[in-house]
Amino acid sequence: MTSQADVALKRTALNTIHRAAGAKMVEFGGWEMPVEYSGITEEHWAVRRAAGLFDVSHMGEIEIWGTSSPELLQYLTANDIARLQIGQAQYTALVYPQGSAVDDCVVHRLDRERFLICVNAASTEKDFNWIMTHNVAEVGLRDASADYSQLALQGPKAIEILTRLTSADLPGLRTYWFTRAVCAGVEGLIARTGYTGEDGFEFYFPPEESERVWNAILDAGRTQGVVPAGLGARNTLRLEAAYPLYGHELDEETTLLEAGLGWICKFDKGDFIGRAALLAEREQGLKKKLVGFEMIERGIAREGYPVWIGGRPVGKVTSGSPAPFLQKNIGLAYVPPELARVGVGLEIEIRGKKVAAWQVALPFYKRAKSSAPAN
Repeated sequence: MTSQADVALKRTALNTIHRAAGAKMVEFGGWEMPVEYSGITEEHWAVRRAAGLFDVSHMGEIEIWGTSSPELLQYLTANDIARLQIGQAQYTALVYPQGSAVDDCVVHRLDRERFLICVNAASTEKDFNWIMTHNVAEVGLRDASADYSQLALQGPKAIEILTRLTSADLPGLRTYWFTRAVCAGVEGLIARTGYTGEDGFEFYFPPEESERVWNAILDAGRTQGVVPAGLGARNTLRLEAAYPLYGHELDEETTLLEAGLGWICKFDKGDFIGRAALLAEREQGLKKKLVGFEMIERGIAREGYPVWIGGRPVGKVTSGSPAPFLQKNIGLAYVPPELARVGVGLEIEIRGKKVAAWQVALPFYKRAKSSAPAN
């Protein structure tokens, strides 16, 4: 029997396919999504060694267009929109006046005055309303999420697999650039972006073509070892790469500088929301700092577990799990800046017991040729 909670959840166009494949389904950001198929560890390893295919159609898409759209985005986001060329994407954040993130997002410059913003699923309505509230120039603005399915093919063999399905020059497509192309017979937008620490692509296209594209990619990559992958592996992969997750490392109380995202704060571009607060914080010093840690003793750190240094509680874990590729238990946490140093020991309180760990450099994992955004 379908519960009331099930009825309330949103579903992607591939929901039936996921269920038929035996995926374990969970609630995430108001959506019913696959958390795993063959197992989180197996899917994680497939992405690091070959390729994994993720349904990320729950992500939101917001379209902005018009003469004043570049100026609006320049004011609302921390990064420098003026640096974006047509066909280029940029990791950035919508910023509150206090310097914290409304959301982190990726801005794609479709044309000189037209942009597509990919935002987090649970934040789509909040982000849209935030932009609309500041849209004093009345540029074109639309929540276009219902018009897109989004699949992410990630891993070292992603380019070989996807090349079989499109005539687009994928080898010539630089990281954080995109192109309009036909893939698996379906027209859409292919971006060389991702959230796993591996090379890969994200394909935006009409939802009614979802099963066709999903099956075509899996068929094209079968001999290369591609597997369908769920949100569980997506989380362990992004944690190994030390990518922040909104609601964990990022929230309304944490500034971009505290989260280690000072590199996206382009203060020299001119005024933007949160600039004054971030400049003041840079001058006066941080109140907390994001650090990475590895467990020394047996135990898995989880979100919310207390962090102890020198016999006193100093913070909480924001993300933690086993790292399948590294074969270690790792995590991220906020601690006082004066205690944030690689090599410094700490303890994670796990069910009332303090378990030893130590701070390590971030990211935990980095592939030979970095897939991190360069702008």
